Amino acid sequence: MKPRWIRKIVAFAVLAVLAAGIAGLVVMALWNWLVPALFGGHPIDFWQALGLLVLARVLVGGLRRGGHHGPWRGRFAARWAEMSDEERARVRAAMQGRCGHRSGDEAAAPRQQPQA
Repeated sequence: MKPRWIRKIVAFAVLAVLAAGIAGLVVMALWNWLVPALFGGHPIDFWQALGLLVLARVLVGGLRRGGHHGPWRGRFAARWAEMSDEERARVRAAMQGRCGHRSGDEAAAPRQQPQA
């Protein structure tokens, strides 16, 4: 009997190939349906559709797995964990002042109209 992790890896690989194939077919179908009719472009094949998916990922999402948050997120989380309650309140107040957010009673209180 094969170890359990080998079966999981094989299952993941099969699902990844299947998902990429379905995504390629969807992109190909949408391209071939819309682009020639709207812009007079040429139809594409399956491999070109997969190439478009990879190109879009590189241009929009980059090659990193974690998205676009960058390395600062982990450093900030570590600093936040080390802060006291007063320091956290000061950081929150500073961020709310910069971002224009209101908190608590300020947001609930009605604004006074200037008197003319």
